Amino acid sequence: MFWRASQDQRGSTLVSFLSYTSYNILHFYCNSVFRKMKRKRFFVFPSDEIPDFDDMTAMDQILVVNSSKGLSFREGDIAYSYARSAINCPDNTCLWPKSIDGFVYVPYILSPLYGISFLRTFLPDHKRSLLIDFFVCWSFLGQTGGSQVLSLQSPGCMWAGIAAHEFMHALGFVHEQSRSDRDHYVTIVWKNIMPEHIHNFRKQATNNLNSPYDYSSVMHYGRYAFSEDGGPTIIPRPDPYIPIGQRDGPSALDLHKINTLYDCGRYNDTKQLYYLIILIIADLL
Repeated sequence: MFWRASQDQRGSTLVSFLSYTSYNILHFYCNSVFRKMKRKRFFVFPSDEIPDFDDMTAMDQILVVNSSKGLSFREGDIAYSYARSAINCPDNTCLWPKSIDGFVYVPYILSPLYGISFLRTFLPDHKRSLLIDFFVCWSFLGQTGGSQVLSLQSPGCMWAGIAAHEFMHALGFVHEQSRSDRDHYVTIVWKNIMPEHIHNFRKQATNNLNSPYDYSSVMHYGRYAFSEDGGPTIIPRPDPYIPIGQRDGPSALDLHKINTLYDCGRYNDTKQLYYLIILIIADLL
């Protein structure tokens, strides 16, 4: 499934994705992918701490899905256009504009490419594990101009945390541990990172919006992201046992940052943000 935006179309201010597969089938596929990845060593957890797919952080789930296809995106899931190859957003040029009514609209089209009719046709004659060919989760950073694609292909990416994560990229947010001030809050263990993925841990020239560092952001890498040998690649400081990342959806600080970035400070109830700025969350069965 794709999300497509265009400036000349106007969508609802709140929508939800409907899962095209049952939870049990989705659970089977994703764990099948993870088992294959462990053999290929794309993503390594300590042997005594290997989590179930639906217990991972949103970013861990994304890395499992994308790496199983051998796909390479900036920081794991950020696409970039020829018009703007940099990962940052200078002078807020990638933000979605406000309408004359004061609202920020992100129009969308849902592609039926991986809908239920496609899966019903595909499933009987193929092994379930082959569906990894259609698992990809990625987004551009902010508005790129004109029509753009956000990929939440079913069933691998149809999880609430993944949907929230990719839509925050589309709204202009990078990963939390990429913040310019991250060294005050986490230690990057460079020796444990796969050499070909060291660039994914570079700091960015971010506007931190005067907001606290958010260990529980849905945009935060997991502790073992891009681990070479099962050792942690990110350790919180000063308390190394603080949980980092999660899979449930945007944290309170995530919502606060969206509110601040788009100058919607008068909306103090975080629920209002779902009506002010489109943040599509997967509604799993």
